[in-house]
Amino acid sequence: MMHPKPGLRPSPEPLDPAKMVNDDRPATGRIADGEHRFPLRVYFEDTDLSGVVYHANYLRFMERARSDMLRGAGIDQRAAHEDGTGSYAIADLAIRYRAPARLDDDLLVISRVTETRAASCAIHQRVMRDGLVLAEAEIVAAFLSPQGRPRRQPSAWREAFSRLQTPTRGEE
Repeated sequence: MMHPKPGLRPSPEPLDPAKMVNDDRPATGRIADGEHRFPLRVYFEDTDLSGVVYHANYLRFMERARSDMLRGAGIDQRAAHEDGTGSYAIADLAIRYRAPARLDDDLLVISRVTETRAASCAIHQRVMRDGLVLAEAEIVAAFLSPQGRPRRQPSAWREAFSRLQTPTRGEE
């Protein structure tokens, strides 16, 4: 058995070229129990001089998770923007930092829609490591016209958010 050089981690399993074709897609989250769960890893670029995640990067992690949640709920933000329907913008944000994340930490961003209104939705998000809450935020995303004015969200989108607010019978 070969031993890795100091500072190198052994590969968890050999690469299987046949599997790589199917597995070479960006990470996606999943919706379960009325919440969206998005895994990610902390990279060197996410950290500051002290080796912890720079505070603004938690917002990036949450943005990725929200975008993935919308995609998972069947909402096509890109098409809506391109066809002039509108797009989301953060109208309100409150964040609390509780503990630091560090290089190579495996994190989980949990997002839960807490309120759906005609032109906005409220989302509670937590960034966690091994069950410990590192940061949490309350976010209001407003739906805007291409001119930047509030606009009613498409009804199918409001319905998708309502479904996310209420776990299905098998998920309760």
